[in-house]
Amino acid sequence: MRGILQSIPTRLVRAALVASLAPSVASFIAGRYESSPRTSRRDFLRWTVAGASTFFLVEGAAGFVAFFWPTKIGAFGGEIQISRDAIPPVGAAPIVNREGKFWLIHNEDGVLALYWKCVHLGCTVPWNQPSGEFQCPCHGSIYDRRGVRLAGPAPRPLDIMRITTAGEGITVDTGEIIIRSEYDPSQATKI
Repeated sequence: MRGILQSIPTRLVRAALVASLAPSVASFIAGRYESSPRTSRRDFLRWTVAGASTFFLVEGAAGFVAFFWPTKIGAFGGEIQISRDAIPPVGAAPIVNREGKFWLIHNEDGVLALYWKCVHLGCTVPWNQPSGEFQCPCHGSIYDRRGVRLAGPAPRPLDIMRITTAGEGITVDTGEIIIRSEYDPSQATKI
């Protein structure tokens, strides 16, 4: 018991030293880990305005890009499958494919997919059944059954689209418009 009594004053001294040093140690540690000095009102407003401005500039740039980014609507620009039953017979009036923007016509040389846009100024060229020709209503360009210019201000024949045979029909590639200067029988696809 005597050893315990002698160690009590030593323990009290140690406890008093630790208690007196604890606030100093705590303030030292807190001072080391303080994140930053107090932010001024001017710095706060500067960073807020810079952040908001950056946000609106990025949002405006994203909106600009999204507005002018081309979107593919419909089948035009891709491949269109046409069954053999939908192909007109040789010498018959052409059929219009509105989703692909072309006339499908069957001549003695084969099948042609004529882009319906006039090569003069881009008007849609309709088929005139009584005359058996394509007649542009805007400036009077006239094209025959093969798309060759007969009259008017158009500088060349109608453009065509590539046709490939595919199983029980044909495939028209509306993404590849072929500009031609004259008609050649090899431009038509035999079926």
